[in-house]
Amino acid sequence: MDNLPKIENAVAAIRVSSVKQGVQGDSPEAQKEQIEQFAKTHNINIKKFFIFLESASKEEQPVQEAIDYCVNTKNDIQLFIIKSIDRFTRGGSYFYDGLKMQLERKGVKLIDIYGIIGTQQINTLEHLGIAFDWSVYSPTKKAEILEAERAKDEMRDIMTRMIGAEIRYARMGYWVRYAPFGFINEQIETPNGKRIILKPHPVESKFIIKMFELRCQGTLTDRQIVDKLNNLGFKTRVDTLRDPKDRTKIIGQKGGNQLNVKGLWRYIQNTTYAGVSSEKWTQNHPFKAKYEGLVSIDTFNKANRGKIEIKEENGKITIYKRKAPEYLIKKGVRNADFPYRKVVLCPLCEKPFFGSASKGRLGIYYPAYHCNKRGHYYRVPKKDFEETIYKFVKNINLSQEYIDELVKAVNDEWYKRTKASNQEQLNIDTKIAELKMQARMAIEKIKYLTSETAIKYMESEVVKAEQQLSKLMEEKEKTVGPYDMKLVMAYIKYFLEHMEELLLSGSDPLLQASYFGVLFDKAPTYQEIFSGTPQLAQCIKLNEAYRRHKGKLAAGLGFEPR
Repeated sequence: MDNLPKIENAVAAIRVSSVKQGVQGDSPEAQKEQIEQFAKTHNINIKKFFIFLESASKEEQPVQEAIDYCVNTKNDIQLFIIKSIDRFTRGGSYFYDGLKMQLERKGVKLIDIYGIIGTQQINTLEHLGIAFDWSVYSPTKKAEILEAERAKDEMRDIMTRMIGAEIRYARMGYWVRYAPFGFINEQIETPNGKRIILKPHPVESKFIIKMFELRCQGTLTDRQIVDKLNNLGFKTRVDTLRDPKDRTKIIGQKGGNQLNVKGLWRYIQNTTYAGVSSEKWTQNHPFKAKYEGLVSIDTFNKANRGKIEIKEENGKITIYKRKAPEYLIKKGVRNADFPYRKVVLCPLCEKPFFGSASKGRLGIYYPAYHCNKRGHYYRVPKKDFEETIYKFVKNINLSQEYIDELVKAVNDEWYKRTKASNQEQLNIDTKIAELKMQARMAIEKIKYLTSETAIKYMESEVVKAEQQLSKLMEEKEKTVGPYDMKLVMAYIKYFLEHMEELLLSGSDPLLQASYFGVLFDKAPTYQEIFSGTPQLAQCIKLNEAYRRHKGKLAAGLGFEPR
């Protein structure tokens, strides 16, 4: 350094690979002390320090910001000081050479406190008084390139050990990432050392369990489920945002948002909540994780309603992602004029019927269920079709065993829902108390504020709390107390004795058709319904006289000329 000017302005760059390393390892403070001592010894004036808590092996090099500052002539910088080459970049000789070249073009010298990087330039034609680009070189260039490559190799070794271990532990069933909503990370002692598993979050997990339960019940739409959870106080997790170039700087927060329908779908379809791990590091091979899920696999499958399903057979986990059949995608599939299209099948191809009304010569429309797009023709007028359904329903009976099981199931569900209702009331009351306290505290703060901006902000917080309180009070009123079980059982008994009212006299034809489909173990064809020979559920029986009568008429009905 003896050939350097006596007083030169410099920029110093300090870098650590992570916030953790910056605190526990080669901290910014330690690097700064070393560089300051070096500058003092060599009579260098450090105008600015740049601190980077970011990996330097990426395409976008963190030190580029400091280089841009140096090459700006307004800043009057002659030196760029680093502790060592691996603190400058770990991208190898390619990145090192490119970054250093940017400095040299503007006359800024790169130096390190260990003396690996030399500032001396030798001209092999100096004795002749001539210089070319190729004749001027740095005698320390080879050592610098080797050191840059060594830094890259070291980075590769570190990442291989770290990421390789995480992949291995992920395949064992442990958790190696940031905990998803509803969970927290917990470190436990295992035969494989201290490892991380997921543990239910004391607050967030209740919302996840609630959304699965509501989806399983099937009494609310997804929009209604979302509104209910938001009224109960659902908010996404709040995370801290850091400056990508300086991880010590906090630039804001993200999260704290209410649930929406797409968010509900993402949570419902996440197999982690059923204790099943499936990700890129496991090569998407699902298996039971080392931690318990928030819901059972059965609850997960019911909540997803066939869109995604987990099957556990002989200790092996399989995930099925079902694509909706073509006939479900087509427009008009939920047509109340032809509600049995998906419930009763064509007897020739055993696929769902089409439903439409064809226009006759006199301009009259003739509605019918038909199957004429699959290489055959089968048509049943809507009136005849629904009359067949009516006669079939009028002649079904429920077994006493099923009735007893249903009564028991209703009582069990009654107890479960009463318990859930009481817990929901408690959660609402707790949230109401929190919001009231929040509003009171905001009002108290307003008394001591003088800034109009601050007062407006606090007033908006009070208004927001009052709006949430209003919604919660409405939700509390909707949450009715225990039903009269005697009345409930009277309704159940009535509908069991008058099945035709439940299946034929409702106001929603689509709902009636779905109830009708529950009677069967396998979706029946129209011919089976007409002849009285469908594969009924075990609890359902047909009147024997009806079965014998229909058996004589089983052949040929349903075919009509074009």
